[in-house]
Amino acid sequence: MAKTSKRIHQMTFADWEKAFPTEEACAAYLACHRWATVVRCPRCGNTECKPHGTMDFNWLCNACSPSGTNYRFSVIAGTIFENTNKPLRDWFRVIHLMLTSKKGISALQIHRMMGFGSYKTAWYMCHRVRAGLANEDFRKLIGFVEVDETYIGGKDGNRHINKRVGKGSATIDPLKYAVIGAVERKGTVVARVLDKVNSATMQGFVREVVSTDVSLLSTDSAMAYVHLSDDYPHAAVDHMRRKYVVGAVHTNTIEGFWSLIKRGVMGSYHKVSRKYLPLYVAEFQFRYNNRLNADIFGEAIRGC
Repeated sequence: MAKTSKRIHQMTFADWEKAFPTEEACAAYLACHRWATVVRCPRCGNTECKPHGTMDFNWLCNACSPSGTNYRFSVIAGTIFENTNKPLRDWFRVIHLMLTSKKGISALQIHRMMGFGSYKTAWYMCHRVRAGLANEDFRKLIGFVEVDETYIGGKDGNRHINKRVGKGSATIDPLKYAVIGAVERKGTVVARVLDKVNSATMQGFVREVVSTDVSLLSTDSAMAYVHLSDDYPHAAVDHMRRKYVVGAVHTNTIEGFWSLIKRGVMGSYHKVSRKYLPLYVAEFQFRYNNRLNADIFGEAIRGC
């Protein structure tokens, strides 16, 4: 009998409503996940802060105030929620919607569901959340690691003739943006948008995120990966010859991650600019790396 994987229970809408019925509950949750043991001043890092007394979730720090006047900071100081007129409960709802949507959710859909007066508000909040999710620490990948690159974007030939760029090479469409990724099988993924597609940048990415102690580094037969064999136990599959799996050598895992991003772009976002593509990639990377984390919402709040 085949072994079935245990289903990870994520926070449902009912769970969310029960956990965050008020603005105070959201502030308490943020404080708990931001400062697990002791409150720390966001300006100087001082841990000897005292409660404000009359303002909830506000503290006073005298260490970074030479004039003797206490520096007052709130629970949202130094977070993505700072300098916003939206309540924490709205922010938490947006984060929950983004995390529970496997292929992402567009700012326009957030705008419709939340009832914001402006689409720009939803767009701004979504990008702020993605920026928070991008601050994800990672260790170098080990074990069986796959590396591959892909191209995200539309086709220049599908544009109106007077809007076509027409400056791409024979193999790369000018409206497509290169993304490279490395994934540890049954582990985490690291993905980056490439400014230049050449051997130096692609090999530099691999050396930055992949440990030389890997058991196996699998790639396709692209020439940019050839010299990785000098430092890694490297093997490649030749997709041009319709060879996709040779023993333990394949890139199916990282290609599965690419399919999640592309289906998200195609089905939810429809169009992603080069400027903001790193934020969208970071969002999918965070969701993939926390796919087995039952407290993915708490992990996102800690990063924000």
